[in-house]
Amino acid sequence: MPNLTLADLSSEIEANVRRALAEDIGSGDITAQLIPAERLASARVITREEAVICGTAWVDAVFRQLDPRVAVHWQVQDGDKVSADQTLFRLEGPARALLSGERSALNFLQTLSAVATRCRHYADLVVGTQVKLLDTRKTLPGLRLAQKYAVTCGGCHNHRIGLYDAFLIKENHIAACGGIAQAINTAHQIAPGKPVEVEVESLEELREALEAGADIVMLDELSLEDMREAVRLTAGRAKLEASGGINDSTLRVIAETGVDYISLGTLTKDVNAVDLSMRLAL
Repeated sequence: MPNLTLADLSSEIEANVRRALAEDIGSGDITAQLIPAERLASARVITREEAVICGTAWVDAVFRQLDPRVAVHWQVQDGDKVSADQTLFRLEGPARALLSGERSALNFLQTLSAVATRCRHYADLVVGTQVKLLDTRKTLPGLRLAQKYAVTCGGCHNHRIGLYDAFLIKENHIAACGGIAQAINTAHQIAPGKPVEVEVESLEELREALEAGADIVMLDELSLEDMREAVRLTAGRAKLEASGGINDSTLRVIAETGVDYISLGTLTKDVNAVDLSMRLAL
């Protein structure tokens, strides 16, 4: 599936930010009201650790929605690798707006940068191979598109967005349909042209999926020897995706079997927010 771009996300970003501000500010930031409305301020945001940046458009939207008088001056862009104590951006404008928007802006930036940072780590592990590392649907509710965009900023790739843009036929689907061939044939009838992927747990199931015309076959926790044999048997008739139980120590050797894709839930679900800090000057 094609990777998401910022151009795909303009309405999504605005909606993400509206929800975040409503959640945080509600009927009004009573603490910010301690500061005179006319008071102007500046601020800078730094990172306390190395990271790959993602989320600049969400930060821009936070301050744009709060008060269009706030100016955001970026010193980095999405996809940049930054060092500890590096300044990411500066703010100028009404002090109330800067303080009211701080938490929402940093929440987006620290979360999406965490995804991008983790993805860059994994992408670096397979440099020199032909494999593409794919994300999954294991995302934060309401932030799937944002996280999937962050995946691309870290050098990895998007799998299907949801349950509507591609078939992924797993063990329970196969059992309910009466077999691999039946499931694949029905999928082609339901939505001609949609990618059809099927999960298999053995080389025999792989043969069934290939004969039935699967576009992608997910190899679920096959041995390295069986993955190599799967590549030989498939011979380009379908794309092969390795999945299940993959970690730092096994990723490279799996990539070297010749599979086309490796999917990793950890790209989006096992992340630690990047440590950021905003420093205000009046």
